[in-house]
Amino acid sequence: MNAHLALRGASMLVALSLAGAATSAHAQFSGDPGASDAPPSAPQAESGRAASRAEGRRAQKTVDVSPYLEIGQVLTADLKNGGDVLTYTTVAAGIDAAIVTRRAEVAATLRYEHRFGWNGDLGDSGTISGLARGRIEAARGLNLEAGALATRTRADGQGADSGLFIGDASNVADLYSIYAGPTFARRIAGLDVGAGYRFGYTKVDIDTPAILSPGSRPQDIFDSSTNHVAWASVGARPGDLPFGWQVSGGYEREDASQLDQRFEGKYARADVTVPVGPTVALLGGVGYEDIEIGQRDPVLDANGLPVRDANGRFVTDKSTPRRLSFDTDGLIWDAGVMWRPSRRTSLTARVGRRYGDTIYTGSFAYRADHATTVQVGVYDGLSSLGRGLSGGLAALPTQFDPTRNPIDGDINPCVFGQQGGGCLNNQLGNATAAQYRSRGVQATMSSRYGRWAYGVGVGYDQRRLLAPQLSPIADLDGITDENWYLFVSAGRQLDADSDLSLSGYVNYFDNGAPGASDVQSAGLAAAYSRRFWRGLTGTAAASLNAFDQDGFNSQLIGSALVGLRYNF
Repeated sequence: MNAHLALRGASMLVALSLAGAATSAHAQFSGDPGASDAPPSAPQAESGRAASRAEGRRAQKTVDVSPYLEIGQVLTADLKNGGDVLTYTTVAAGIDAAIVTRRAEVAATLRYEHRFGWNGDLGDSGTISGLARGRIEAARGLNLEAGALATRTRADGQGADSGLFIGDASNVADLYSIYAGPTFARRIAGLDVGAGYRFGYTKVDIDTPAILSPGSRPQDIFDSSTNHVAWASVGARPGDLPFGWQVSGGYEREDASQLDQRFEGKYARADVTVPVGPTVALLGGVGYEDIEIGQRDPVLDANGLPVRDANGRFVTDKSTPRRLSFDTDGLIWDAGVMWRPSRRTSLTARVGRRYGDTIYTGSFAYRADHATTVQVGVYDGLSSLGRGLSGGLAALPTQFDPTRNPIDGDINPCVFGQQGGGCLNNQLGNATAAQYRSRGVQATMSSRYGRWAYGVGVGYDQRRLLAPQLSPIADLDGITDENWYLFVSAGRQLDADSDLSLSGYVNYFDNGAPGASDVQSAGLAAAYSRRFWRGLTGTAAASLNAFDQDGFNSQLIGSALVGLRYNF
């Protein structure tokens, strides 16, 4: 009996491994938390949880779509340098949605806000912000997935960062990104079959070019890109053979407008999963990959310096050939171990050879109860702003609680829900146009206790830029930036008509560019809301944000808001 249980447990372990890998071919290229050995909320684990998601949808059917109008009065001041006190009025329209049905899961928040400045130094402005992630089950095993993001970020990683994008601040970029595509995972004739395709588009608009610290040189700023990734796999669980196996292949391409940049990669590989006990399996894989990254040179002036446009971007010299900034082809391999002592806990760790280097990836997931989830992902790969955002959006859960900064209304970098959480901090650090090698670790925890709901996201990201050796901008090649970040949020329903929300962040950006200085920023925010009548709610909020960087005046910005919101 014990032997039978052990064999059954080992077979389930391998089945979960193969099911989780059935849609993971796209993870072979992107170096982001959701694209390597990520926690189970990432796309590569979705097929392994399809049955449990369907069961959850049948037990919980929710359609909550809430459009709203909002008006608020904001006061903000630099408390450290005796700066001007700025006041402005905000008028906003938006919609929040949470949909869970038998065949669909959608979480979304969209908002347009217009600000009317009361000071001569603060002009009127309008912003669009939003985050959406959804999945529709079109047929058995076939899902249509999509995601979108609209937010603001730093244009240049060397420029100032106040923590709030208010007024006519420099170094601000409006960022828009979408992705969509089908995924398929199904067991057919005793084989686990998976396939998928994803299209992504990312665009960055510059509000005001960055003001840099003395001695630092501006980097190129992202403009727009499209990316495509397709993958397919087939495998079998233990039965006729004492191990599970899978063969897979994939193709990815990105075309960026800036310097006519192109990424192209393809791979094929075979993997085996060998159970060595009811809860432990050994993993191994070998294959072939071919990756090229290239771009054209910028136009040079009479002094041999790159020419930039009004937004600080390099002007492309279309007469020059495309030079390679990265080129690799040949054998790839990895080996590792998977441990799954229960349905609530899983651990995967791998070491391998790729990109002409040793790589380490892994994941850990633990669900303590129905409301508490811990996830950790270790990643190493090639990425860019466009491909990174497509992969990051795809890795977010389809059910989350959308949270915003109560003062500027922007999307918080981390989201949390019962499926777990995810953070986009490493993708949103700055809008560089360069391709890069990305390595790091990210951990999230989300939970509910009584009337409290809270989440924590923490991570480290190392980014090494890639540029052609013989290019006029070859000095950018090898520049390594490091980013440490922490984000926390908590909310409590005080009674039937009022609630309290708290959030905070700490960020340290170690700038690797010559002459550039490091950036440290932190902030706290609190908001109290109370419903007065039907859909009419009043809000009072306050925040404190600190910023420090050599070459700029350190800042301590205090802000307060009072407002009214009507939900239809």
